[in-house]
Amino acid sequence: MRPNDSARRLRRKMIPMAASLIAATIALAGCGGDGDQADAASQDTVTVKNCGEEITFPSPAEKLYVANNQMLSFFFALDADKQISAVSGLSSGVRELITPIYGANRIEKLPFKTEDYPSLETVLAAKPDGIFAGIGWGFNEETGVIPARLIDDYDIPAYTLTTTCLQGSEEKKGIMPPWDAVTTDLENIAKVTGREDIAQSKLSEIQKRRDDLESAPKPKSPGTVFFYDITVKDGVLAGGALSAGHAIIEDAGGRNALEDIDEELTTVAWERLAADRPDFFLISDYGKGPYSYEGKVKDLKTNPATKDLPAVREGRFLRLPAPMLLGTPLMIDSAELLRKALEDEGLAPESEIEPELEIHD
Repeated sequence: MRPNDSARRLRRKMIPMAASLIAATIALAGCGGDGDQADAASQDTVTVKNCGEEITFPSPAEKLYVANNQMLSFFFALDADKQISAVSGLSSGVRELITPIYGANRIEKLPFKTEDYPSLETVLAAKPDGIFAGIGWGFNEETGVIPARLIDDYDIPAYTLTTTCLQGSEEKKGIMPPWDAVTTDLENIAKVTGREDIAQSKLSEIQKRRDDLESAPKPKSPGTVFFYDITVKDGVLAGGALSAGHAIIEDAGGRNALEDIDEELTTVAWERLAADRPDFFLISDYGKGPYSYEGKVKDLKTNPATKDLPAVREGRFLRLPAPMLLGTPLMIDSAELLRKALEDEGLAPESEIEPELEIHD
């Protein structure tokens, strides 16, 4: 724990508490009408636990800065679009990927500020009730947009995507299994936006669909699935046991090739990939550019270590937009799509699972 952490947390709680007391005093000094009561109520706050810290927001928050597409998925799931006052970190390529998922009308109405992650100046100019981002996904030491500084120096509540919370003093991300992280974020963001009923309905729906997947006929031996995120020097960045891909693969009835690696994402050498002899590849598509689906398939088909693998020769691949392979409510859609893909390849028995979301190449 950093020096003075306890004092800082106390200060974070006392600032909104003091604001509430001031507002109440002003209301009592007036005529005591309904308008005054509404003004006092507007000073209400809500506190949520995030990455081991308690963070206090105005409640319900009406001007929220969303700094990456992963966070955006939670706001969409809660129908809280109108409470977003600024959006950053969504390139034109990412917007192109998520438009078929959410619809062009919904994406076009978002208040975009910059395609890049925000600078400190951009955040301060927006005067938000709070900011939602991830470590390395909007929160960055180089820009100065980091939770501690925003909270302590500028009194801007800063919420960190749970899948990016650091493991204590270590630099490794991930403090809980992916579905637990999704549940935590959905419930917390619902409290901040005043949409707890919607969150519970959404979580119940997701659990029902997960139960249906769990009840689907099982193969005698689960097919080994390799979650291929991006190509890096001398290997690939792939999903370990704390990745959203791992949870998706397990829900679909497969076995993650990297289930023995207790990390979210990890670099794997081509030789390790080949030694795992995956039956199927779950491949993230980042659209056009160096991380495209087509580029990864080409790498698999030309690399000496992988080109002769049966799964590669027979094209056993599922292409999904990269935002669907992150820790968001979209994980359930990805799991359903993967289940049907495994069935099509004879790696899982036929079932009555019908994906609710259609993704077209």
